Amino acid sequence: MKRLLIASLSATALIGANAQSYTDHARVRSAEPQYENTNVPRNECTSQWINERDGHGGRGLPERQIGQDRQYGGAIVGGLAGGVIGHQIGGGAGKDAATALGVVLGAITGDRMENQNRNPRAQYDDRQYETAQREVKRCRTVYDVQTRITGYRVTYDYRGQSYTTVMRNNPGNSLPVRVTVDPIEQ
Repeated sequence: MKRLLIASLSATALIGANAQSYTDHARVRSAEPQYENTNVPRNECTSQWINERDGHGGRGLPERQIGQDRQYGGAIVGGLAGGVIGHQIGGGAGKDAATALGVVLGAITGDRMENQNRNPRAQYDDRQYETAQREVKRCRTVYDVQTRITGYRVTYDYRGQSYTTVMRNNPGNSLPVRVTVDPIEQ
């Protein structure tokens, strides 16, 4: 059995050794391009100019009141009056504490009396602002579909037979082919 297997392998090797190959040319009937669609990402940006009210000449600092400032005269006069009254009320070691408390309460009362008629909304309306423009840029990713050729489906004739293959490049009017001739044992 082993001898038979070795003999068949040797015969096959001898037949393969007798096979010959050569190069010939086949006539190309058609070469159709094959396409592929690819999504290519890109950034699409838009710019808009917006107006901003700025109390700092466009430097982007927090808004600051320019026109009417808060008045502090009432707090000063109230603090002095409260200190005098507290000094007269207190006695002994409590005299210093009563004076300090009178200064604090007098300053708070004086400040409220001085600024009570000021409308907080009017305080903002009286400000002087500069209008500055600022660019706002918004971007998003969009995908463009690009079509590219991936190869050619080539149909060619060789010795009366028609064949089809896919090739990377267009071969033109003729195509080199490798022909292998093997004898058939009978």
